Amino acid sequence: MPNKKSAIKHLRQTVKRTERNALVKRNIKEIIKRGQKAATKGTLKDEANSLMHALQKAIDKAVKVKILKENTANRKKARFAQMLKKSGASIKEIKSPAKAEDKK
Repeated sequence: MPNKKSAIKHLRQTVKRTERNALVKRNIKEIIKRGQKAATKGTLKDEANSLMHALQKAIDKAVKVKILKENTANRKKARFAQMLKKSGASIKEIKSPAKAEDKK
């Protein structure tokens, strides 16, 4: 247990951040598991687009606030898309908005 006030505050902050990060990661894992369950049931063709969209949105938000690294996020999205493709579900392209270039 920390003795200084600043160390106590940092401990509180760390606990809050850890819980928040775990919640985001758990959400991503749940979406992936829903896709796997739907693939085994054979209902994935109906849910493929919504699951892919939800996964991409959750992962991109996690990368934005640095909960996940970019390569990890890309790997998770690619593996999920590959799983969808193997199961025979067709997904339409979901394009991310173009990044606005900074004007000087």
